[in-house]
Amino acid sequence: MSRPGVIDYVRGHHLLDDKVVVVTAAAGTGIGSAVAKRCLEEGAQVLISDWHERRLGETLDKLAAEHGAKVAAVTCDVTDEAQVQALIDTAVHTFGRLDVMINNAGLGGTRSVLEMTDDEWSRVLDVTLNGTFRCTRAALKQLIEQGTAGAIVNNASVIGWRSQAGQAHYAAAKAGVMALTRCAAADVAPHGIRVNAVAPSLAMHPFLAKVTSVELLTELTGREAFGRAAQPWEVANAMVFLASDYASYLTGEVLSVSSQHP
Repeated sequence: MSRPGVIDYVRGHHLLDDKVVVVTAAAGTGIGSAVAKRCLEEGAQVLISDWHERRLGETLDKLAAEHGAKVAAVTCDVTDEAQVQALIDTAVHTFGRLDVMINNAGLGGTRSVLEMTDDEWSRVLDVTLNGTFRCTRAALKQLIEQGTAGAIVNNASVIGWRSQAGQAHYAAAKAGVMALTRCAAADVAPHGIRVNAVAPSLAMHPFLAKVTSVELLTELTGREAFGRAAQPWEVANAMVFLASDYASYLTGEVLSVSSQHP
């Protein structure tokens, strides 16, 4: 039983039994690796991807030690359409089909609009928004070709709704992910395919701690009703729910995973 201030890891409940899931940006210790782990614990076969080959290999080794051949990996840069298509093709070749696409890849940074260059703006949008579009498009085409219902789960952010200094490029990209989610859901509803997103506020992991100042993390944590950041697996739980048949009547929705004060 959970107690105030204590987070108990939630065991698997077979929510994704026999489903094939692809997760982008799954290397390392963030939300991507957490959702890959949760999907495996829920009974899925999972193909993880990332652009960073070494970290991807380390993550695969860790997951395979517990889940064996139910997990595989392939490098993928979501800014490259050919690599995105190869990712989907690898899932089908390895596991026979695709059921769920989890688009976690994103790129941030902190820069005032006054100082932001065109290249900085474009790079964040190309990874975070355009990358989600490329992966969504490729996954939807595969699901329609299979003639099966499936689910897309995108990783947005509360910054798509709320302002934060230095985050114009990231906020614009995440707001775009939200709009893409809603419109893509309408496009493929006749095929029985669901497209949803999560919008986390603050999920703490080592990489975030490395690239964010202590002062900003303290400020952001102070906005949370629980007085702490989410653990990556808590965000992953919401993504698993949207991927599962428990969310069978949800599409075009953006689910806030946040305890922020209004």
